[in-house]
This record gives sequence, structure tokens and C-alpha cells, in this order.
Amino acid sequence: MPTHYSGKKADVRALDAFIKLVRASESLTARLSANVQKRTGLTITQFGVLESLFHLGPMCQKDLAEKQLKSGGNITLVVDNLEKQALVKRERSQEDRRMVVVHATQKGEKLMRGYFPEHARAIHYEMSALSAGDQETLGRLCRKLGLQEGRVAGDYR
Repeated sequence: MPTHYSGKKADVRALDAFIKLVRASESLTARLSANVQKRTGLTITQFGVLESLFHLGPMCQKDLAEKQLKSGGNITLVVDNLEKQALVKRERSQEDRRMVVVHATQKGEKLMRGYFPEHARAIHYEMSALSAGDQETLGRLCRKLGLQEGRVAGDYR
């Protein structure tokens, strides 16, 4: 669905590309989220937090929030809900008692070991709409967009 905005050609082109990027991302995320929910009972954010802990190891909530691109308050709620399900546990750091570190429990690790290969296959299936070369190009372009080093939010002149 292209934009209906009739501004400068460069603005229209960028807006059109942005709309397509967001719609594709939302569509893909919705399909994968539904599968995660159905198979694990977790939201996509809960699954993302558990996946980070499973693959990267224990970390503080601030780091989890940064990895998931979520606010600290949101991550607190997500970790609370994962803790209620005994999938993660919080422990005070021995080096810095102010810091609370989140760990995946054995139950959380078991869930990830059992389900993650299926999740990877689902992503492979979804991405198979693109050739291997297209996937690599998409990866480079998304990284380029995501980094935008030197850009200041709101400086859109």
C-alpha cells in the first residue's frame, strides 16, 4: 500500500519505503508471535527476554530492556510475569548489591531448548520468500537504517 501523500518526490519515496518496511515487519511479527503464543504460552516480548537469557546468559534488567528495545518499566513487568511462571529468577549481584541480575531457570532453559529450533525453522520459512542474497542485502540495509549514527532525533530539516 503506497502512500497517498503528495509532497516532494524524495519524501514520497522515503514514506512509501517506510510504509512497506513497517507493514512487512508487523505482518511477519504477527505470524511469528501467534506461533510463539500457541506453542509456549508466552508473548513475543517474554519469549525475546527468555531467548536473550538463554543465548547470552544472565544480565541485568537494564541490559535486557536495551536488547529488546523496551522501557525499563515494561521489562520489569515482563520479568515479573516470567518469574511467576518459574522461567526466570532474579538475584542480587555479589559485586554490586544494587544490581539485580536475571537468570533463566532450568525450566526456562528446557522450554528454549525444546522450542527454539522450531522457532528458527519458522523464521527460515517466513524469510524463504527472499533469496539468500536478498536476505543478506535486507540484513545490511536494516542494519544501516538501525544504526543511523550521528543522527539526532527530531532534527528533520
